[in-house]
Amino acid sequence: MSLPEQLNKLVQSTTGPAPWFWETFPEVRGGGSRRYRWRFHGQQEGLNFLVTLHGEGEPEKPRLALNTYCRPFSIDNEKIGVWCPEGRTLRFVCFEPDRMQTFGFEEIAGWFTASSERMYAATAPAAEFEVSTELEAGTHTIEVPPNFRAVRAVNEVLAPTSYKTLAKSDPALAIFVVYPQAGLVEVLPQNWITGETYDIANHWITRAARDPETHRIVGELSRVGVFELEEDGRAFGRWL
Repeated sequence: MSLPEQLNKLVQSTTGPAPWFWETFPEVRGGGSRRYRWRFHGQQEGLNFLVTLHGEGEPEKPRLALNTYCRPFSIDNEKIGVWCPEGRTLRFVCFEPDRMQTFGFEEIAGWFTASSERMYAATAPAAEFEVSTELEAGTHTIEVPPNFRAVRAVNEVLAPTSYKTLAKSDPALAIFVVYPQAGLVEVLPQNWITGETYDIANHWITRAARDPETHRIVGELSRVGVFELEEDGRAFGRWL
């Protein structure tokens, strides 16, 4: 069994959603020695709480803008993935920063306010796919484009999100474990998080990771603390 201190460090280093956890976003590199940086815009007028990606030394030339609940994930040295909830789906996209056009902040100033979009880029993603959040518990096949399937660096992506309920006693949150290479997703409703046990508006899973030693899932419940799940990935194990 891993020590609580180790698991706490694992969770704290795991990427969380924009904008609250933007400082946990992964490093982004392009070809050669090219590097990219994340920038949080705070309460800057027109860009409130957005997080943008720009080339090193080019803070005024963003290539990607992320709104709330977007989570980037590493793919390889020349690609970056982002996933986010959109309606009744989880959207997964792959971008190639070196090939992305820059845009001006005037293009997105206030744009997100009137839009339901979670991200903005002047260049279309290199690949993308969606996963329905209405899937039942268990493992399901999903359509994943070749560009994602071919990425060996991404074994799995743990995506915590809200989950459909019919009664207050039903699980209100679930962790979707996406396996891009295999074209599979495992849906893990969190049996211990219901409308009866928690205020879902304030208590949601900010991030989740897998313990490399025990392979159990650990995560953070907003405003409550860090937890470890049982082996089935659905039942509560312990607080850390």
